[in-house]
Amino acid sequence: MSTTTAADVPPVRETQKLRELVELFSSMRFAISLLTVICIASVIGTVLKQHEPLGNYINQFGPFWAELFMAIKLNSVYSAWWFLLILAFLVTSTSLCIARNAPKIVGELKTYKENIRENALLAFHHRAEGVLPDAPQAAAQRLGQYLAKSGWKVRLQERGNGWMVAAKTGGANKIGYLCAHSAIVLVCLGGLLDGDLIVRAQMWLGGKQPYNGGGMLADVPAQYRLGAGNPVFRGNLMVAEGSQSSTAVLNQSDGIVLQELPFSIELKKFVVEHYSTGMPKLFASDIVIHDRETGQTKTARVEVNHPVAYRGVEIYQSSFDDGGSTVKLNAVPLNGTGHGFDVEGQIGASTQLTRGDQDKMTLEYTGLRVMNVENLAAASGSATDVRKVNLRDSLDAVLGSANKANAKKLLRNVGPSVTYKLRDAAGQAREFHNYMLPVDLGEGVPVFLLGVREDTADGFHYLRLPADENGSLDGFLRMRAALADPALRDAAVRQYAQLATDPTKPALTQQLSASAARALALFAGVERGKGTATGGLQAVSDFIDGNVPAAERTRAGEVLVRILNGSLFELLQVSREHSGLQPLARDDRTQAFMSQAVLALSDAFAYPAPMAFELKDFKQVQASVFQVTRSPGHYVVYLGCALLILGVFAMLYVRERRLWIWLAPGAAGTQARMALSSNRKQLDVDREFKRLSLRLLGDKQ
Repeated sequence: MSTTTAADVPPVRETQKLRELVELFSSMRFAISLLTVICIASVIGTVLKQHEPLGNYINQFGPFWAELFMAIKLNSVYSAWWFLLILAFLVTSTSLCIARNAPKIVGELKTYKENIRENALLAFHHRAEGVLPDAPQAAAQRLGQYLAKSGWKVRLQERGNGWMVAAKTGGANKIGYLCAHSAIVLVCLGGLLDGDLIVRAQMWLGGKQPYNGGGMLADVPAQYRLGAGNPVFRGNLMVAEGSQSSTAVLNQSDGIVLQELPFSIELKKFVVEHYSTGMPKLFASDIVIHDRETGQTKTARVEVNHPVAYRGVEIYQSSFDDGGSTVKLNAVPLNGTGHGFDVEGQIGASTQLTRGDQDKMTLEYTGLRVMNVENLAAASGSATDVRKVNLRDSLDAVLGSANKANAKKLLRNVGPSVTYKLRDAAGQAREFHNYMLPVDLGEGVPVFLLGVREDTADGFHYLRLPADENGSLDGFLRMRAALADPALRDAAVRQYAQLATDPTKPALTQQLSASAARALALFAGVERGKGTATGGLQAVSDFIDGNVPAAERTRAGEVLVRILNGSLFELLQVSREHSGLQPLARDDRTQAFMSQAVLALSDAFAYPAPMAFELKDFKQVQASVFQVTRSPGHYVVYLGCALLILGVFAMLYVRERRLWIWLAPGAAGTQARMALSSNRKQLDVDREFKRLSLRLLGDKQ
């Protein structure tokens, strides 16, 4: 009697669990679930801007959601560990599915199923019977030759009581299954190869770290750099005209990594062409590639969708930027006090401004645009409130759907503009956007546009300052300074009262002088009413609301505004006389200037800075932003795409058919019984079977 120990018992339960696990991983439902998660993650990565600073997410979504996005890596979906893990599981699942089904498919391709029983042919949907005149063997050979010539693969089998003709065609349908599933594996592998996985592996193995500091790229230490032999990378390289660079920047979710290139790129000239709408038509960069090992040079032109390849690295034209243009600005005192001054700087740099001992600000030069094509149709001849004008709104009107037959367009290049920020000692900053030249908006007088916004996510709101007869801001600035001067205000009031009243009625003149003086004082912000406005038309309105009964406010407002307009016109004339200039004629242009000047003087009180910086001169230096990639995985992706196309076409458009003909001797000749099977039920199968039965068995069925 023998005994069996526990060690002799096979681990059936563990084997069963492993088999079930493999069954789950290789199942279609598991692969589809992974594909669904990948699709959802890809949508999130497309909608949500990737690799943005934390502050941008906080401003847009709030602190809670921003921290959540950072925690689960939604700010860098395609390089997140969970996304790469899902891709790896998808590759594993699909590979197991292929390994599990490939032997069956290969076996199906090799077999003809000639051993099928003759009576089983009666169970097929497509079946037919007939009588052939020749012997079973001769009939089998004849039918086999015909089918072979028609593209079928044929095998004959002799049995004791007859012959079986087995034929098949359309085996590429099953090969399509293998191609389609292999394509998924190849595409995922190519994505993993060209993704962030290899870069992070090199950083982990080589002790590299993401860099979060500032300064020049040349000063970044070696622990933040990857060598030129890196097999996979995708980064950005900015090169200014007349300079060269050999270090690309790879964006990471927690900083940047610098990638050394085996060559340096010198930008000779950047070329940009525009359509009449202002949209760019051509981006091109004339470059010289300097090989760092051999010293050889190569001249090339990089255009959008026309990259240049060198030593396995593709160079794409990504965008363009400012390469360090210099600007000369003139400080314009909008508050009517102080004196203007000139300041020069470089785009990307800053200048410290000091007013007194405590008031210190930083002027940051952020952008220069030489060409600004705007749609001025909406502004031309409109009754839009100038205090609410936003050029972004006029641009939005022509964006979106192109089917806007009733939308008027008046596209015009309004000239250069400069963008800068004023940052106070506490670090708070506002952004300003000022045009260099006055813009004719169809209101009788060109205006200088001074834009301002509190948040970069908002559009600019523009203050319109009218240009004088010489096309400059001097006329408006003289008027603004005169408004702040008590002596000139008094002179304007006296002159207005004398011209507007009868000299024989001094009491009326004195009364009008008092009203005009109060109106100017309110408008200038010298006298405060019960409202909160410090000056401008709002201060006048607050005064009326606080001192005039409701029933009389409309009439009182009309009278006071008429007095104010007359006083301001005389203030304009007094300011010109004070500067030694001739008075302006009372014509339409002067009236248009005054209408715009009154609104501009009123809005100037709400301007958030004591000075505006007017662009006087500039020297533009362009820079190209290149995307440099070394991506051997894209060849794998191309192969996967080709296999996917072949597989889909094979599965959709190739039908697998199998045909059997049983031939047995009978009383009147050879009895033939035929059956056809197909993997897809279509009308074409019915027609094909009818044609084959007529051709092979004759009319007797």
